[in-house]
This record gives sequence, structure tokens and C-alpha cells, in this order.
Amino acid sequence: MHDIRAIRDDPAAFDAAMRRRGLEPIADQLLENDRECRVARTSVQDLQTIRNLLSREIGEKKRRNEDTSRLEIDATMRQQTMNTLAQEAARLEGKIRARLAELPNTLDDDVPDGADERSNVVLKEVGAPRDFGFAPKQHFELGEALDLMDFSLAAKLAGSRFVVLRGALARLERALGQFMLDLHTGEHGYEEASVPLLVNDAALYGTGQLPKFADDLFRTTDNRWLIPTAEVPLTNFAAGEILPAKTLPLRLTALTDCFRAEAGAAGRDTRGMLRQHQFRKVEMVSLTHPDDSAAEHERMTRCAETVLERLGLPYRRVLLCAGDTGFSAAKTFDLEVWLPGQQAWREISSCSNCRDFQARRMNARFRAPDGKVAGFVHTLNGSGVAVGRALIAVMENYQQADGAIIIPDALRPYLGGLSRISG
Repeated sequence: MHDIRAIRDDPAAFDAAMRRRGLEPIADQLLENDRECRVARTSVQDLQTIRNLLSREIGEKKRRNEDTSRLEIDATMRQQTMNTLAQEAARLEGKIRARLAELPNTLDDDVPDGADERSNVVLKEVGAPRDFGFAPKQHFELGEALDLMDFSLAAKLAGSRFVVLRGALARLERALGQFMLDLHTGEHGYEEASVPLLVNDAALYGTGQLPKFADDLFRTTDNRWLIPTAEVPLTNFAAGEILPAKTLPLRLTALTDCFRAEAGAAGRDTRGMLRQHQFRKVEMVSLTHPDDSAAEHERMTRCAETVLERLGLPYRRVLLCAGDTGFSAAKTFDLEVWLPGQQAWREISSCSNCRDFQARRMNARFRAPDGKVAGFVHTLNGSGVAVGRALIAVMENYQQADGAIIIPDALRPYLGGLSRISG
């Protein structure tokens, strides 16, 4: 959410920021509604002052048994005008708020311009893709050959974009999630949380999924929503709260199922597990002092990178351009893992600094050591990492010529020492 006062101070800068997002100038329209709203509010206050004076005069005349009928008519008319103006001001405030709620966050200055992923910037590459000596297969070919990955059964149970994992692959998926949680809680200082998978409108509004992205979500018959990521409940821990500065940064993590309608993904990644309606992800969320969010962003991204390094997976860090940066983010680093079956880099983690954008929407503030409310916290979120995509990456990068999959050393303690999955 944007601060209308900041738009008043520099409308040209706001329009320039929205133009980077591919949007037309809107500051003049917002400020015209804002002026009308402030005029209406001022008129209400002026009328209230007069109404109070009339009430006092009516009371004095009544104590002297004087006629007050004309004064009472005047007071009633002014009250009616006040009510009309107050309703108009509330309407305009709602209009402004609704329009602001649909506008994305402003971008950090170092986010590169560009319309889409072709303008993203690769910042570093870690690890070299393996030379297999044979044509590597994609994960679904490996999983189906092992008879441990079943898309047909999932389609019978739920439709397309679901999968059933069995046996050692189901254990491997569970091991990946447990490994990531242990790493983030034991070495990276995150507190584990178990959170609801169903949330209300306010929670999704706070993190920016509503109202703009309702079509990408699943809604229940009692008007709750399945979470698209644990970012939603974790970040909303601070909704409506004033956090003591000494408690910042607050770092939280959770392993949850996530649910996405994938409304805009028709025809994309229809084979395999890359783009599913239901998937598991370990999420990291940080709530920080505004001065610390840039450093926290780097720290969070390193936490996600450590997962990939411990698993021995080649990856690269990418700075997203303006056109590819998400709605709530001011700056995003994507981590892309190498998938030899596809011969392509694919996103496995996205770490974003949202600055105070989400905090304004959910009214999450912090209190300075002197006891005064100092402002809004900054919120950050990142995948630490997507479990399903990590499973894909392990399967494809550790595949053998006979179709077996070697278990990375970091995961073997979670699998009872199992070192190999084979038919």
C-alpha cells in the first residue's frame, strides 16, 4: 500500500515509479480524489463547529424559555449536510484506498528496467552442470520408470496438475522438507511455526494477493482461502501489532502445503511436477527495522543458497527486472537450479524485500526504545526452498545411467542411511 502523503509530496516521482511497472500515470487522478475528500472532511469539521455553537445557543434559549424552533431547523439542516458530506468523504476515501490497493510496490533504484525475464541479470553462478555421459532424463520419466511417481492416479483423484508420490520418492520429499527446516532453525536463526492452511480475506489483502490476484487462489465455500504460500500467515503474525524494536528482526519459517490455481499458466509445464495446484515449500519470513531490510535481504538469500549448496545442486542468483518483479516486492533475487533433463535453469527460490508495502496494508508497526511508535516494519519473504522443485532437481542431477537416483549426503540421515533409489 502506498502513502497518499508521499504521492502529494512528489506526484511526478510516483508516476515515474509506476511507469517502471508498465502502468500509466495515475497521480493526478488520485490527488484530485484526495483534494475532494479533504475538502469534504474540512467542510464536515466546519459544520460541526457551527452545529456545536447552535446546540449551545439552543440550550441557553431553552433555559430562558425562549423559542428555539428556527435554530433547531437550522441545526437539523446542517446535520443533514454534514451527513451527506461525511458519506461523500468516506466514498472518496474508499475509492482512493481501493485504487491504491491495486497498485504494485515501487521498485528499488538498482532493479534493472525491462518488460520480462529476458532483462533479468545473472549475478553469479555456483557449481557446474554435470557431464553425464548419457542423455539425462526428466524427473517424470525417472519417477514413472521407478513406478514411484503417478500422475494418472493423481488425475483420477483430483484432476490435472497433481501427483502421487510413493515409497522412496515420498520419503525423499519428506526428507527434503525436514532437512530445510533443521537447517534454517538450527543454523540460520529462524523460529519454526505451524500455521493454518486456510486464511481470511484480511490476511491475503495484507500480503498483496487480494484483491488483484483472486483468480490465482482457491476459495472455500465458507469464504476462506487456501494459502498460496506460508508467507501469508507468517507475515500476518504482525498484522495490527506494534512490535518492540528490540524484538526485530523477527525470523520465522514453516513447511506447508501451498495451493495455487495457476490461472495464468495454461499450457505451461503441463508434464511433471514443475507447476502444480498443490505443492510443498519451506518459507522464510523476516520482519525488520527499516534500516536493516537490505542487509536482511542478502542474508535471507544466502540462507536459501545454502540449501542448494548442501544438496550439491548447481544454481545461479538472478536479479529480477522491473517487469518480472512481483506485485508486493521492491526487489527480488531468484535462485535458479540447473535441471539437466530440461537442459534449463528453473526457479527454485524467490527472495523479496517488500520494504513497508505489506506492513502498511496490514498496519504492522514497531515501537522505538523511547516508547514512541516509530513507523512501519519492513517485511521480507523467501522460499527456503520449494520442496517439490528440490525433489525434481535432486532426481535429475543425481540420476544414473540405469535410471537409479543417488541420495545426496545431506539427506541420507533423514532416510535411514539410504544411499540410492532404484527399481
